[in-house]
Amino acid sequence: MQITVRAATEADLGALLGLYGELNPDDAPLSPASAKAVWAAISGQQGRTVLVAEGDGVVAGTADCMVMPNLTRGGRAILFVENVVVAGCFQGRGVGRRLMEAAVRLGESAGCYKVQLLAADDAYVHHFYTACGFAALAQGFRRYVE
Repeated sequence: MQITVRAATEADLGALLGLYGELNPDDAPLSPASAKAVWAAISGQQGRTVLVAEGDGVVAGTADCMVMPNLTRGGRAILFVENVVVAGCFQGRGVGRRLMEAAVRLGESAGCYKVQLLAADDAYVHHFYTACGFAALAQGFRRYVE
């Protein structure tokens, strides 16, 4: 299978919503108007790149990347990665690894000193990120807001 990774475009919105449905199946789907409005905000945000991986021409996975400017580490930015998902039928075929390689290259090209992400409390997911060269170095905290 040929895997290519590129920046998502509005034409990928339907595929992205399908992938996010796999990631968070309990979420209510966005209306088409809401999805387009959110996409407009995302695509207009400086430093934000939603990557998509195509397997044989089909969107098979995605990773949302955000470069955050930073006043520490000599002013070098941080790349945050969120909403990483590979369609179930494409898992185990190298799609996720290619997405993470592309995210790291994106961070390197933006002069970032690190690429950071939070991972679900799942041994398979932790093994995947470790195999991609990431190390579990900190404990994450979050607080959901309503």
